[in-house]
Amino acid sequence: MGVGLAILIMGFAALFAAFLLLLIGLVYAELMNSEIPRGVTGRWKLHAIHILFVGVAVVGRILERLGLCHQISVVLWAYGNLLVCRRPAPPGLHIRDLTFGGVPVRVYQPTAPSAGGRRGLLYFHGGGWVTGSIDISDEICRCIAKESETTVVSVGYRLAPEHRYPAPLDDCEVATRGFLSVAEAEFGVDRRRVAMADFSLPSYQQNHAVPLLFRGRAAFYYLQYLNGDVSLCQDVLEGAHVPPDLRLEYGRWLSPELLPAQFLARGCGRVEPPPYDAEAYHAVRTGLDPEMSPLLGEDEVVRRTPRAFVLTCEYDVLRDDGLLYRRRLEDLGVAVSWHHVPDGFHGLLSFYGLSWLSFPAAGPAMDSVVRFVETL
Repeated sequence: MGVGLAILIMGFAALFAAFLLLLIGLVYAELMNSEIPRGVTGRWKLHAIHILFVGVAVVGRILERLGLCHQISVVLWAYGNLLVCRRPAPPGLHIRDLTFGGVPVRVYQPTAPSAGGRRGLLYFHGGGWVTGSIDISDEICRCIAKESETTVVSVGYRLAPEHRYPAPLDDCEVATRGFLSVAEAEFGVDRRRVAMADFSLPSYQQNHAVPLLFRGRAAFYYLQYLNGDVSLCQDVLEGAHVPPDLRLEYGRWLSPELLPAQFLARGCGRVEPPPYDAEAYHAVRTGLDPEMSPLLGEDEVVRRTPRAFVLTCEYDVLRDDGLLYRRRLEDLGVAVSWHHVPDGFHGLLSFYGLSWLSFPAAGPAMDSVVRFVETL
């Protein structure tokens, strides 16, 4: 072996070792800022998944700093390969990929005859408008369609940061109108029995560091969807972007005093608001629009919400959003069914049906969804 080749090999080895050490250091730092409560069933499995996902995110961050690709592109690639189980359609279910108004959808249609118009469900996958896909949601949609004899339409809306607000939301509206326009004629679905579902509707104080969605990551996704200016993360986390008048108005619906007593046991209280930052507000003001969250809608709008089902997980950073939304609906006279998963975490259902990746709590959670859909 020539001296030049030996030096080249040693150089590559040194670069690889440096990259590996950097990766290990960054993953370790991320893990030190997270916690998995003892109440989570299968917590060691969640530990392993979390380590893997953190490693993917760190590699994505490094590649983004090198100008090779966006961090989220790496995350999407990993999710698409780790959380997708490609199987043929099960007996009794016809699955096909279509488009409504140019928006890709996957339709899950029971093959058994129906006495009357069948139920329909429009499913919008989670991921904060930044991650997720039709493929990742496949097992969830198969289960709902087959177990409840419901025609399910999973919508493949565009994602940020390539397509920011309102493009993803517009896709959802276009797909919804497209399906409703042909629901009866092409799918035998009664338009009066069509529901909409999304499994990513904050217990920011209690669950801010519980995987798979952290408080900081939620703000990161929120800003990627709005305008891509992630330098505002800290302002958003502290609430400096909320004007005093809006803080007072939204306080009627977002106060910790409105949470059921059992959810305050681990500690939850009011936080002194930071000084208002007008510049931050104008940069993210769209994010305070009721279109971004049903919790922020006016009473006369929220009151018209159809009968609803709310699923919450104890160790989910978005748990309190679900609890407060349920409370608000009930206060306005809307019928609400609620199921709480005491050992669940954010993203629990993403692993449903994925062999060893699935968690015990996912089964009862999916059963509760199916039972509600059957009542439509």
